Amino acid sequence: MRETAPHRRYDSPRRQAQTRATRAKVVEAARSLFLQHGYPATTVEMIGDAADTPLATVYRLFSSKRGLLQAVLETSFVGDDQPIPLHERATAQEAAGQQDPRQLLAGFARLCREVLDRSAPIQHVLRTAAVVDPDAAQLLHTFSGQRLAGQARVARALKARNVLAEGMTERLALDVIYTLMSPEVHHLLTVERQWSADQYQRWLADTLCATLLAQNDIQEHASQ
Repeated sequence: MRETAPHRRYDSPRRQAQTRATRAKVVEAARSLFLQHGYPATTVEMIGDAADTPLATVYRLFSSKRGLLQAVLETSFVGDDQPIPLHERATAQEAAGQQDPRQLLAGFARLCREVLDRSAPIQHVLRTAAVVDPDAAQLLHTFSGQRLAGQARVARALKARNVLAEGMTERLALDVIYTLMSPEVHHLLTVERQWSADQYQRWLADTLCATLLAQNDIQEHASQ
């Protein structure tokens, strides 16, 4: 009897590569159409046509239009389709490892700028769609919760280093970080006020330090 298992093993990497390439093509088409037409007005059929991908394949890979928006957002946050959480990425690890609290906050300001450079337009689409679409509203709630959990690591790190300003609790520090690093503030400054990405990053780092850190810690590190 002829062996068939080896052929399946040899074909598997090629099929995986083809599936990954198809996913990437569909995600890019979805991103472009969501940005151009908005989430509610974009249909899965439009995305399949733009990606030159059969509708059945699109549904097999993403299940629904909500699944497509989720994939677009997740890819935009980290910059690729690798299943590595943002807090395990090199930039986040480097920032978290800083003992100087000012350098720690500067590192997270850089990370925030990088994430929002990639994802701010599609996050704006999500916020707009959430007003009228229940699926988008649910996604917004989910991703806001994930952002809160991620930024809680910054507040915990500052608390552990005992560098928070007088009266600044860990909970209050998280509220400040969640607000200043929000996509809404980024949109206000970079879109409405037309700040450059560099200007936004400098402002964010400086404002985080001035708001969160004890003044003696700021003066000590400024004099070094």
